[in-house]
Amino acid sequence: MSDDTTTITVFDAVRALAFIGDLSMGQPTDHSLRTAWLAGKIAAGAGCDASQVEAVRHVALLRWSGCTANAQEFADFLEDDVQGRQALLASRAPRMRRPHISGPVPDAVLAMADIHCEIAGDIANTLGLSRETEAALRAVFEAYDGSGVPGVLQGEEVPLATYVVALASDLEIFGRLYGIDEALTVARGRAGSLYPAFLVDASAPCAATWMKELDSPVAPWTEPADQPASMLRRMGLELVGDVIDLKLPWMTGYSRRVAQLARDCSARLGLDEATCHLAYKAGLIHGIGRAAVPNAIWNAPEPLPASSLERVRLVPYWTSRAAGQIDGLAAEAEIASFAFERRDGSGHFRGRSGSAMPLEGQIVAAAEQWQSHRTRRPWRPELTEAQALDCMKEDAKAGRFDQEVVTALLACVLPGSASKPVAPAQVDASLSQRELEVLRCISQGHNTKEVARVLGISPSTVRTHVERVFQKLGCTTRAAATLKAATRGLI
Repeated sequence: MSDDTTTITVFDAVRALAFIGDLSMGQPTDHSLRTAWLAGKIAAGAGCDASQVEAVRHVALLRWSGCTANAQEFADFLEDDVQGRQALLASRAPRMRRPHISGPVPDAVLAMADIHCEIAGDIANTLGLSRETEAALRAVFEAYDGSGVPGVLQGEEVPLATYVVALASDLEIFGRLYGIDEALTVARGRAGSLYPAFLVDASAPCAATWMKELDSPVAPWTEPADQPASMLRRMGLELVGDVIDLKLPWMTGYSRRVAQLARDCSARLGLDEATCHLAYKAGLIHGIGRAAVPNAIWNAPEPLPASSLERVRLVPYWTSRAAGQIDGLAAEAEIASFAFERRDGSGHFRGRSGSAMPLEGQIVAAAEQWQSHRTRRPWRPELTEAQALDCMKEDAKAGRFDQEVVTALLACVLPGSASKPVAPAQVDASLSQRELEVLRCISQGHNTKEVARVLGISPSTVRTHVERVFQKLGCTTRAAATLKAATRGLI
């Protein structure tokens, strides 16, 4: 979208993606910001030029941007993808490394790293960031001694930004958890293996001062006004919504659908164009907080136990806290935080009711509920249109949604209603109709046998189509194919 009212700056997009990554890793929502600031200090102290310092900051902010894409693989590996990652980061043992330099990389670890790095690199490319930034993100788990993952690079073959950010992250996490002395002990123990020793030697004398500055009442990290022109370019917010949805394969395209319906419903109610844009952007980011909840909970049948339900109830809180810290998204975050509220006070996280809910928030909440009904879950199929219609009418009758909002929303989704496209799909003549069908199936998390059954073709034919799709889209993982397809409007 070219209209500035429906776009954000690249810098705001990067910050939003950083928050999503922090939530996915079980970290405070300023972890990546703090790491980026420290990485800039380390790079400057190591004699890097301005472009290199800029690159390490961007790498630090996007280092965990691939976390939603491999969340399911992490959940299969560690059960709780959020707390599992949190525990890995807090461990003094080397992380994401091969147990023995000469031994093979476990398939599960290699798959998770491949997905993460490809998505992070593709995001940097989509945002128009430097080649150095993209290269470092694609090698974010490599190690100085060659024992990283996938372990194809070592020494000076690994971009310097990868090492700087790995060290900055260690100083930030261990300094925050255990104090700077312990953080330096860990860093020295990893010097020469995870990152080169000269970076640790150059950083050690200043580390205590840096941590003290980080913990001051006024955060010292870079403000938008200090960003280069490339970071102030405007871009569609859809990328952020697409990255959010990668966490759960069955939610592919979910944020876009909520956003479109919220915008169309607002227009049907006669609201002005600015309000329609506000509802649209709020719909795109309403799921930021989902990153803080493990996939095992999202994939579990309802009703959830109290402990799980409490984590789900905090989703809009985290959306509000994370996106609300970004000036360019503050208004949208406020509206998005009402996505799970209900007019009778039965929603979450605030339990607001009636007039205490802004109209735009009520619209986003109704749009989210409709899409929830019409989206399959691992334990149930999507509701039919008639079933969803009955549910929405019952909610309005019970006072959970405003009757006028529901009437307008249903007028947008019932047969015969015209809908303005969220964004024009990019024509991709290189993909055949069958390849597009396969692409849409794998984007929803279907495995090869499931795709074969749905499309009535053999598994070997599915694999052939997947290989061709990967080749044509320039990717190697299903997550990357999904993100590229969503960005191009193919799914």
